[in-house]
Amino acid sequence: MGYRHLRRGRVSVAGQVYHIIAATQQRAPVFSDFNRARIAIRVLMEEDKLGAASTLAFVLMPDHLHWLFQLGDHADIGKVVGRVKSLIARRLDGGVWQPGFYDHALRKDEDIATVARYIVANPVRAGLVSRLGDYPHWDAIWM
Repeated sequence: MGYRHLRRGRVSVAGQVYHIIAATQQRAPVFSDFNRARIAIRVLMEEDKLGAASTLAFVLMPDHLHWLFQLGDHADIGKVVGRVKSLIARRLDGGVWQPGFYDHALRKDEDIATVARYIVANPVRAGLVSRLGDYPHWDAIWM
């Protein structure tokens, strides 16, 4: 199967909301370092300014990224995520990410704010903090 299996059936739809998960190589806790995490978050914010994806929510865990975004016009999900992963890796001097990523296109019946709350609550569920406000590497447009 491998990483090609993740791409099977992937479609880029302008205006569609996607939840992606990208993991670090060998699940190394790359983003446990505060400065490295902030570099990665700045890349996400830069991507917003390009207009290819509008971030709705994200949480950067020590070894993976959850990113909820709305795809822009004429954008390709693979290229957007690939560009973000590439920029983060270059700014952190090397191989950060496992190849590929998991994506889920939200259905019309899924509440975006509920998905966002689930995403940003990851540090609490993982036991990294007892309150979300104590975790520095997340954001959501509703919170």
